[in-house]
Amino acid sequence: MNGIKSKPKLVLGSSSPRRRDLLNAVGLSYSVLKPETPEVPLPGELPEAYARRNALEKAAWVVDHVVADDKREPGIIVISADTIVVLDDKILEKPVDAAHAKAMLQGLSGRWHTVISGVTLQSAYGPKAQIDTFAVHTRVLIKSLSTAEIESYVHTGEPLDKAGGYAAQGIGSYMVERIEGSYANVVGLPIAEVVQALEQTFGFTIWG
Repeated sequence: MNGIKSKPKLVLGSSSPRRRDLLNAVGLSYSVLKPETPEVPLPGELPEAYARRNALEKAAWVVDHVVADDKREPGIIVISADTIVVLDDKILEKPVDAAHAKAMLQGLSGRWHTVISGVTLQSAYGPKAQIDTFAVHTRVLIKSLSTAEIESYVHTGEPLDKAGGYAAQGIGSYMVERIEGSYANVVGLPIAEVVQALEQTFGFTIWG
């Protein structure tokens, strides 16, 4: 093998196409395994703690369910994340229906809110079992929205499977007036921080 060591395999613990797009953009190769974990806040749990716990539980689930061929050298590194929208310390999950989406957007209209991603990278079955978990915060200002704008946007269907009821990378980009922090974090995965963790914690270089 000419002394060349194989890299650990990367596994994305998420079915999100937006997270796949962000990993694809920096040229990473990976497989996908969707974790089956509950995402329910515990009583009194703060938003960041909730996002971090979800990411940790997703990573642990994936590590427990990787195929047998991955349970050997050079191992795997799981990347998992949970992204939430927070307004007035309240977590805004995906809307349950169109009326709920409209109410969310009315609440966000003309105001700043915070997007928090809890992220976990966990290695398994390789030379070192390591874990790195962190949270990234981004502040987002939504422009003042008219009733007609909200109704038209909800009619597109885009808000119904998005935390907070909007997609900054999609049609909803028209309502994002300002961002302070990582745009990729708002999309669903703070890619700069993920790459940094791969390099610094796991010694995984994305090129070469």
